[in-house]
Amino acid sequence: MSALAEKADSPLKKKPPSWSDIWLKNTKPLKHVVFTMPLQSLSPKDPKSQTLIPTFANIDRTLLLSDELLLQILSKLPHLQRNPNSLVCKRWLNLQGRLIRSLKILDWDFLESGRLLTRFPNLTHVDLLNGCLLSPRDSGILLTHRLVSMQMGSGFCSNRKFLEEDLLPVEVVDKGLQALANGCPNLRRLVVINASELGLLTVAEECLTLQELELHKCNDNVLRGIAACENLQIVKLVANVDGLYSSSVTDIGLTILAQGCKRLVRLELSGCEGSFDGIKAIGQCCLMLEELTICDHKMDDGWLAGLSYCENLKTLKLLSCKRIDRSPGRDEYLGFCPALERLHLQKCQLRSKKSVRALFRVCEAVREIVIQDCWGLDNDMFRFASVCSSLVPVNMA
Repeated sequence: MSALAEKADSPLKKKPPSWSDIWLKNTKPLKHVVFTMPLQSLSPKDPKSQTLIPTFANIDRTLLLSDELLLQILSKLPHLQRNPNSLVCKRWLNLQGRLIRSLKILDWDFLESGRLLTRFPNLTHVDLLNGCLLSPRDSGILLTHRLVSMQMGSGFCSNRKFLEEDLLPVEVVDKGLQALANGCPNLRRLVVINASELGLLTVAEECLTLQELELHKCNDNVLRGIAACENLQIVKLVANVDGLYSSSVTDIGLTILAQGCKRLVRLELSGCEGSFDGIKAIGQCCLMLEELTICDHKMDDGWLAGLSYCENLKTLKLLSCKRIDRSPGRDEYLGFCPALERLHLQKCQLRSKKSVRALFRVCEAVREIVIQDCWGLDNDMFRFASVCSSLVPVNMA
């Protein structure tokens, strides 16, 4: 038995080595292979660690910026990029709305629903003229006027007052003005039609910085609301437009306006009535008035003499006037505007030599006269301009 055990343990009778013996014995060559393997294969599989780097490229880097800083960046971009920028995301849409200062309202529901003030909270210039019109959206007929453009249906007659019958009710307009005034306290310019005294009083109380107002279809009572806007500097009153709507502004309204808005610098009267008293009140109360525009007036005879009370008036414009002044009165009662520098006549009827002569007498201090698309001019008309001693060559178009 001992002999057989010795033979079994002899080196000649050894078993062939297995793969496990070779692996455990020769570890030095395998160390280089193990340490060169990717670290990811040695670490446990974590789904968060695998998706961290791929999703980092999709992170919105602008989220790290505050609203104030991003607003400054967006404000430096060109205006043509504002609409594309608002399509990036909801945050950019809201921030882009803060940069909008001027807006023309076409849909009145956009104002009444409150979406206007939410979308554009920093408005300073608002035009409500087209939004106050009830016009069919699917009509192919477009009515265009120098004041407004609107769509209209095919069932209309020649005697119809288009805008007067297609306007929102006064109560609805006043309600919209109240919402606008409460949401836009920094409003500086407003264009509106068919408003009442109460609606304008609300705007005057809430919008203390209002400086420019364009009011269509106004009358004497409505002007009581304008008188409460003490900081108004630019006012345009449109009382009557032939074929569109009719209203009346007389000496009473002009006097109310003059006594309430004493800081006026520019005033435009379109389709207004009145006379010498109304123009005189404007000249005596509005001492800062520098530009006066009278368009298609319905004033009584003798109103030209009231211009002499506008001592600081520098520019006088007469637009689309069918007549100037049929009975201006005697020269010694006319007076003149001492600071007047420019006289503009456009699309006016100048057939009455008496009217043209009186006009040049009132404007004898003028330095520049512009005559454009007027009717009735002849050689004698220009002879009347000789009273303007400081006149430079006349510009005609």
